[in-house]
Amino acid sequence: MTTIADNAAAIPQVELWTVEARSLLPSSKTLTYPHSMSVPVDDSALMLRYADGDVAAFDILYKRHNDGLFRYLLRLSNNHDTAADVFQEVWSKVIKSRHKYRPSAKFNTYLYRIAHNAFIDHIRRNKRYGDGPADDPDLRASSDAGPEMHAEQALARALFLGALRQLPDEQRDAFLLYEEGGLSIEQVAAVVNVPKETAKSRVRYAVNKLRKAMNEDRPDERVRDRED
Repeated sequence: MTTIADNAAAIPQVELWTVEARSLLPSSKTLTYPHSMSVPVDDSALMLRYADGDVAAFDILYKRHNDGLFRYLLRLSNNHDTAADVFQEVWSKVIKSRHKYRPSAKFNTYLYRIAHNAFIDHIRRNKRYGDGPADDPDLRASSDAGPEMHAEQALARALFLGALRQLPDEQRDAFLLYEEGGLSIEQVAAVVNVPKETAKSRVRYAVNKLRKAMNEDRPDERVRDRED
């Protein structure tokens, strides 16, 4: 399946961000760690490496999170231009605040808190919200699907995204943080600054409403928390 990261028009290429990430580092501090990063490195450790001057660490962070972050913003705003603007603002904030980063929480909690707040600030400034085509890649059926399957996939995706747009803002935000951001319920609560049970309820209500919209006759869905 084609991801947003594969769409050059949708997401800035990582090389461009590397230029910005590198340009903000004093030349005397630009370095790379001598040992290989072929073994997966924790996001928080990568952010600390980047703050210390390792631009390659930023490359890895960006590649890990760009797709999910853009999907979150695109489906939250239902506007491609808004999502693209906020997406760039979020990564710029990450770059500029690298020396202030402290691994007191997981990096994705830190990243999506920036994204959540940046989106709210952007809407307040621009008042552009859901007034343009979202160009969601999930509306595009698989290229190897036959005509009937292609039509079924397109219909199911359109139905899901339409139902997603009908959710109350707070429920849609919590659901997207959980699904697209991969955050735990506790992390969702931290990002939107509500109690854990409130965050859990928002996700549960969103899931159940989406299931009903998709005509899935199931009992109320219990949301399973992820490990923090």
